[in-house]
Amino acid sequence: MKDKDVSVLTRRGFIRQAACAALGTGALSAAIGDLRFINSAVAQSAISDYKALVCVFLSGGNDSNNLIIPTIPSEHADYAAIRSDVLAIPISGAANVAIPLSPLNSDGHDYGLHPACPELATLFDESKLAVLFNTGTLVYPMTRAEYRSGVLAKPPQLFSHSDQVTQWQTSIPDRPPLTGWGGRCADLLAAVQPGAPISLAVTVAGANTFEVGNIVSQYSVTTSGAINLSSVSGARLQALTNILALPYPNLQVQAYSDVGEHAIQTGGLLNAAIASTSAANYWTTPFPTTVTSPTGGNPFGSNLARQLQMIARLIEAGSRSALAGGFGMKRQIFFCQVGGYDTHSGQTPGSSNTTIGSHANLLAELSQGMFAFQRAMEQLGLSNNVTTFTASDFGRTFPCNGDGSDHGWGAHHLIMGGAVNGRRTYGRFPTLAVNGPDDTSTGRWIPTTAIDQYFATLATWFGVDNTNLSTVFPNLGRFSSPNLGFV
Repeated sequence: MKDKDVSVLTRRGFIRQAACAALGTGALSAAIGDLRFINSAVAQSAISDYKALVCVFLSGGNDSNNLIIPTIPSEHADYAAIRSDVLAIPISGAANVAIPLSPLNSDGHDYGLHPACPELATLFDESKLAVLFNTGTLVYPMTRAEYRSGVLAKPPQLFSHSDQVTQWQTSIPDRPPLTGWGGRCADLLAAVQPGAPISLAVTVAGANTFEVGNIVSQYSVTTSGAINLSSVSGARLQALTNILALPYPNLQVQAYSDVGEHAIQTGGLLNAAIASTSAANYWTTPFPTTVTSPTGGNPFGSNLARQLQMIARLIEAGSRSALAGGFGMKRQIFFCQVGGYDTHSGQTPGSSNTTIGSHANLLAELSQGMFAFQRAMEQLGLSNNVTTFTASDFGRTFPCNGDGSDHGWGAHHLIMGGAVNGRRTYGRFPTLAVNGPDDTSTGRWIPTTAIDQYFATLATWFGVDNTNLSTVFPNLGRFSSPNLGFV
């Protein structure tokens, strides 16, 4: 059978998603061409609780070599020698030093967090935060020898922002993807909430690949709520709604009309549902409007905190029953994003000032925003129902480039929530040596855990059963463990 042209699929995919947004779950079987996927979606319908996944995407490639620091003196000495006094975080003899972690499990090493992250350290100590070491995109498990010999396929366009972002958000590195892994989870679980008033997938950071699905279309909101028509209200809005409700013989015009009408109705519904959490003092632990790194520096506004606050408000409304003015959702997937992590230059102010500067500010923002969000989930009584995780383009090079770090590969990531088996580390920390067993050749760590395993663990908690994991993660069977156990 001849393969379909990719460009045609893209155009049809756009129309199909628009139609799904307008027609809702009534068009479920017509929207999916894959009968196996239909059967999988039906099989997932026996779910009665509420759960949400929250993706915090660190855009640009986070230097996680300075998020998690080795603290055994001999190991730290090796770390500091290669990172140089421009990047290395001290463990003693300075005003700001790495915050020691005391995990419940041990791999024979000791670790600390960047000193700009005391809130993350608190969550770790409370067993609400876990650390996953050295995860990244992989086609197959790969050793240094296999990488250098070329005997195994590598993810295409390694170290490229756009390609690696796509691969992180689709979890399919070795073929042209049409959907994101969050979108595929949403497609499978859409059947558990027929007639849902809003989409299962919501973004507060604009369009993203992660939430692209075949059935479910991502719904975009701002940090203030749903996007409304500018300067259209009252009689004018009613007139427009009446026009959009008319039947149209042209299918494309009808689809456009249906999407417009649906957007107006959904926006009004959403803004009404989140109104009860609009007060500045609603949250017991306030979301920071400005962030100041505890290591020093000037205060700055936090877009990440605003995004996470809106997600908290949407979770409150989503988990609330329809009878109580909420959405009565059972599953929700959220996406937020913060930029600035592409720290080729200016990562720190320079020699012996490694705990301040742009990267320290970014990590302080992450720490304070995630802490406020977790406290909000606890206030709502939903700590065990919401799991937050970080993702990024890639890690960064271990050696300093003179003023920062360059594009890498494997990186360390964070998982947060009441259901998380926290105060533990997962995966294997790389050997911190250029041309060592985990290095490509220039201080870029070869991942020892595939993102397929990382995300499959999250999807399993979210409600994707074991028989359907391969539908969401088609390459998962190539790796030894489909569940890493962190949640």
